Amino acid sequence: MKVSAPDGVKVYNISSSKSIPKWLSDSKKKALKKNEEYRRRLELLQDFRFPAACQRIKVTPDQQYIFATGYHPPMVKVFDLANLSLKFDRHLDAEIVDFQILTEDYSKAVFLCTDRTVCFHARFGSYHKTRVPRFGRDLAYAPFAAELLVAGSAPEVWRLSLEEGRFMAPLPCRSPAVNALGISPVHGLVAAAGEDGQLECFDPRARTSVGCLNAAAACNAPGSELTCVRFDDAGLHVAVGTSTGLVALYDLRAQHPLLVKDHMYGAPIKDIKFHSAPGDGMGASRRVISSDKHIIKVWDASSGAGFTSIEPAEGDINDVCVWPGSGLIMAACDDTVVQGYFIPSLGPAPRWCGHLEGLTEEMEEAAPAVYDDYRFVTKADLVKLGLDHLVGTPLLRAYMHGFFVDNRLYNKAKSLTDPFAYEAYRAARVQKKMEEERASRISLVKKLPKVNTKVAARLTAQQAEVEAAAAGDAAARAALKKKGLLAPDGQPVAPNAMADDRFKAMFEDADFVVDEEADEYKALHPNAGERAAHKREGDRLLEEHFEAVSDDEEGSDAGISEEGSEEEGGSEGEGDARAAAAPRGGKPLRGGKPAAGKQAVAKGGSLKPSGGVDKVRGKQPAMYAARDISSFDAYQKRESRGDVFSRPLSERVGDGGTTTGTG
Repeated sequence: MKVSAPDGVKVYNISSSKSIPKWLSDSKKKALKKNEEYRRRLELLQDFRFPAACQRIKVTPDQQYIFATGYHPPMVKVFDLANLSLKFDRHLDAEIVDFQILTEDYSKAVFLCTDRTVCFHARFGSYHKTRVPRFGRDLAYAPFAAELLVAGSAPEVWRLSLEEGRFMAPLPCRSPAVNALGISPVHGLVAAAGEDGQLECFDPRARTSVGCLNAAAACNAPGSELTCVRFDDAGLHVAVGTSTGLVALYDLRAQHPLLVKDHMYGAPIKDIKFHSAPGDGMGASRRVISSDKHIIKVWDASSGAGFTSIEPAEGDINDVCVWPGSGLIMAACDDTVVQGYFIPSLGPAPRWCGHLEGLTEEMEEAAPAVYDDYRFVTKADLVKLGLDHLVGTPLLRAYMHGFFVDNRLYNKAKSLTDPFAYEAYRAARVQKKMEEERASRISLVKKLPKVNTKVAARLTAQQAEVEAAAAGDAAARAALKKKGLLAPDGQPVAPNAMADDRFKAMFEDADFVVDEEADEYKALHPNAGERAAHKREGDRLLEEHFEAVSDDEEGSDAGISEEGSEEEGGSEGEGDARAAAAPRGGKPLRGGKPAAGKQAVAKGGSLKPSGGVDKVRGKQPAMYAARDISSFDAYQKRESRGDVFSRPLSERVGDGGTTTGTG
């Protein structure tokens, strides 16, 4: 069964079991008897279908039988609900326009046909035929007077007395033709829906009109035809449908509609039913079920609020039958199968199909394809699959702009044209499974998010300082105190924004990227650009005047510096004359002064050392050596010597510039 939930109300399509194409051969249809899936299909009633389409559906007053009519050929079927099977079927000479059940059971019925004949059927078969003066459009039966009323393309309603067996004086109407008739089950008032929008009511006892109302104009649809009319069970309200898709609910004591419901399709209203589930009490939740050829709408009779809707995909709707006091709705459509829908929230299942309650408790199935064993492909798909040479053979069935092909043939051709499709699918599934398992493991590596990476890095460093301060690190506590993130009692008060779900989207959604070049960011952080530029300038000068060294180079340089101090006294004096200060941050150089002609070593800076020193030292400070004395002086003055080195050697020597390098 298919299940849909328009407006949050679950609607189960009982007739959506496995379907087979009409053009399937009889031998293949017989072979389906061995198909377990086909044998387990759900059918509301056995053989609840017609060769072409179904026109009308009605339930007998004793609720033991269902009448259904169809065409091509014109026929009527009666189903016995006690056995859930077909009771009998009969064929008629002309298509059936409408019919009425005259007794409590199936024993007597009357049919209005398109050839102006009125056919009476009894238990044994056809009983009598008569003709009406004009083509009939609707049929109604007044049991309290034993009269059959026929409306047609004439300004009158014909009365056929079943007690006397003859036509009585017709009821004159103001409309040029009558499209539909309605009889109140309470007071017997007869309502005629005219094709000019007039709603005229008759009292069968007086045989004259007791009132007339332009119902189409009252619901803001002047000039529209009235296509159907229905009284409620209380007899005080009447609903009419127009040819423009409007349903108006009237109180017999008022001239203006209580409410107007628009189907929004502009198609004529086919049928209107009043529905109330058992136990509602005074009709507190009374609903109206109206239908056109596109949709069946269920809405509240008091407020007009929509409850749910049903849109059959099988064809246009011809008639709707609502089982009294239940959630079962049967629709006669332009399709071979009579469509059945069950809405549990509308009412319980009827007694004869109570198994629907158990089947629909937790069912949420996806909609199947048009045919379960066949796939629709276009001409381009056939060329890709290499099956275009089969056009015109029984293996392909032409349909619209493509073909139907057996699923087994399609899968075999697919595997031949793309032999690695399964391997790619399997690899993708394995990769997805591994990622799911990897996500469930405990990982010690913290990766920064791709969105707002700089912000995440700052927050991560801040959280590391908080953890270090909590562990008793004095330097971390001093840094937090300087930032104002240390409470008076000495506890860190820096919240972790990355662990807060409220800021989760900031590191996942690209719409929350912090643009440091935006005017708003610069207005809130006026010094951010200057600090960034100062840091970039410092990194550039550090890279120009110093070079990174490893532990081994540092130790060898220290030994060479000691030997050089004995051999080159003049250089040592020159080094003592200069103040031994750190290149950055005011920290002194190693040994208090740079070695003459050798490398002066410095700590700090953001330039990464070469040779993988960071990997070896971990979090230890990076060590840098000055290229020469002049580079050290230039770095202290924050000057660049790029223009000096670009000049010829003779000019640099003439100016007295030092060109000695480390090489």
